[in-house]
Amino acid sequence: MRKNKVISADEAIALIRANDVVTTTGFVQSCIPEALHAALEKRFVETGSPRGLTLIMTAGAGDSKGLGTGRLHHPGLLSRVIAANFGRMPKVAKAAQDNLIRGYNLPQGVISQLYRACAAGQPGLFSKVGLQTYVDPRHGGAKVNELTTEDIVKLVEVDGEEWLFYTATKIDVAFIRATSADPSGNLSYEKEALTLDCLAQAMAARNNGGIVIAQVERIVDDGYLLPKDVRVPGILVDCVVVAEPEMHRMNYGVMHDAALAGEIRVPVTGIKRMPLNERKIIARRAAFELPPNGVVNLGVGAPEGISSVANEEKITPYITLTTEAGAVGGVLASGSSFGAATNADCIIDQNQMFDFYDGGGLDMTCLGMAECDAAGNVNTSKFGGKLNGCGGFINISQNARSVVFAGTFTAGGLEIAVQDGQVRIVSEGKARKFVTQVQQNTFSGPYAVHRSQPVLYVTERCVFQLTSEGLELIEVAPGIDIERDILAHMDFSPVVRNPVPMDPRIFREEPMELISDLLNLDLKSRVSYDGERNILFVNLEGWYCRVKADMDDLRMTIVEACRKAGQRVNTVINHDGFRLNENLFDDYAGMVQYLQANYYAATTRYATSAFLRLKMEEALTRRGVAPHVFERKEEAQAFVSGTEDKKARKRISPAIASAA
Repeated sequence: MRKNKVISADEAIALIRANDVVTTTGFVQSCIPEALHAALEKRFVETGSPRGLTLIMTAGAGDSKGLGTGRLHHPGLLSRVIAANFGRMPKVAKAAQDNLIRGYNLPQGVISQLYRACAAGQPGLFSKVGLQTYVDPRHGGAKVNELTTEDIVKLVEVDGEEWLFYTATKIDVAFIRATSADPSGNLSYEKEALTLDCLAQAMAARNNGGIVIAQVERIVDDGYLLPKDVRVPGILVDCVVVAEPEMHRMNYGVMHDAALAGEIRVPVTGIKRMPLNERKIIARRAAFELPPNGVVNLGVGAPEGISSVANEEKITPYITLTTEAGAVGGVLASGSSFGAATNADCIIDQNQMFDFYDGGGLDMTCLGMAECDAAGNVNTSKFGGKLNGCGGFINISQNARSVVFAGTFTAGGLEIAVQDGQVRIVSEGKARKFVTQVQQNTFSGPYAVHRSQPVLYVTERCVFQLTSEGLELIEVAPGIDIERDILAHMDFSPVVRNPVPMDPRIFREEPMELISDLLNLDLKSRVSYDGERNILFVNLEGWYCRVKADMDDLRMTIVEACRKAGQRVNTVINHDGFRLNENLFDDYAGMVQYLQANYYAATTRYATSAFLRLKMEEALTRRGVAPHVFERKEEAQAFVSGTEDKKARKRISPAIASAA
């Protein structure tokens, strides 16, 4: 006869011993086993035990006001915390800052994947995530205070490459959550917004001889749950606690939403249009970086506005938004529901999503920034005297194919006005974001440069690009004075070569018609052929080649024009204001090599940007292609004309030439 595993919360919590290692599930305000946290707090307040617990958690799980893991702040209850986010439990964070408890701030994806290592009996996890950040042992090893001395992150070398080795911490107790359980402890998630790491956490505790306590909404009869609906099998579960409805909300702001749970699909009438303020300007500019048919992750804060802009521009069907919590597709939720999605295509476990992210599955991410310095380093984890934590920031920012950091230029009281397409700073923010050196390095600019990762920093008044020389000012909003409105409010001097105006469409009320840019609908209008001189003009001014698909569109457009010409053509290509994704230069050179071998008689290109000319010359030379990259249009055209004259002279027979 099978054992009935359903017991009360107090009975389950009574099984926890002093000094146990406890892990809990939850993401921001969703999927939190609140009844278990409350029962643990109650037992400690009433009895003073269990003491000296280690808390391991992946994402923040609380409302920042005392719920969730915020309940565990009582002195003596915790002795150590290993977490990606401390901001959701400010009193616990304060205890860590005051050297009252030991603490580690590890990347969210690393903790998520460490559960699997624990479950498999492995000593830890090898990962490149965290290299050259504060997680790297050379820069602090993720320790949050002086009290914390044990190294759980090691720098190792494998086949000549640097890796970080994260030591696995064995788990004694796992708090997980589900919707339904049968008496045997089989768990299903039909009314949950996310599945997170519940399966891996349960395996990790079970295989260490620990206990697994599952909070559920209801008990169903044996045999009711279909095998494929069971996400955590009963063999892993020791106790099942049925929570009161208020303790089992979908999240702190929503009792239940069937669309977020994936039980139904609902019509999406559209997100409300944002007013034309600094947040919309930032979101609009960042939206120009969206890759067609690409996979995208958006962070909290300013990046969230991209969803609204994408909806307004009708480009949502051409991108797939994801969250690190496991949602794929649909309309990403915000506020208390952040991490979930309405009408999602799929919900996968959190550790699986980080596998996808770490392996390079993200085409683009847009994340917030609290501080940035001259080298392009970004801080989002510890600033303003508070320990916030990195969350999934390090995994996501280090591994996305392109990164956009988005945020206002200054903070604390910034007010702007947009009038007649011009930006005016009404009131400057009190706090500078562009500082001499970030307080904590959550993203390493030099490491990104080393790996040729494209990185932009988008604000309401200008755009910076990460280069080998540090931050370069590349775009300025209309109405903004570089000296008065930008340089005067930075603690360092960026590279200033040839900044261009930000796209004027960003500063108008009407939609930008971004879909034309995203789908390259105007490429054919950029190519023209002069039959008399046999010159094909390709105008790539202001065009952005984001992904290989963009390059394919360009190649097909040029090939079509060459075939119509009926002969090999001379080409003059305008690269003024042209942008090429940093990791596509070699592919671009390969396209040029193909066109020259099959369709071009002679080709030349021009760009006023010395940096772009240098990068293109290097890429073309590596391919064995003569660069012919000039600074001015006149030089490029003269080169082609000179080439034609030489060919014409060669075509004249020696006899005719002699007679002449």
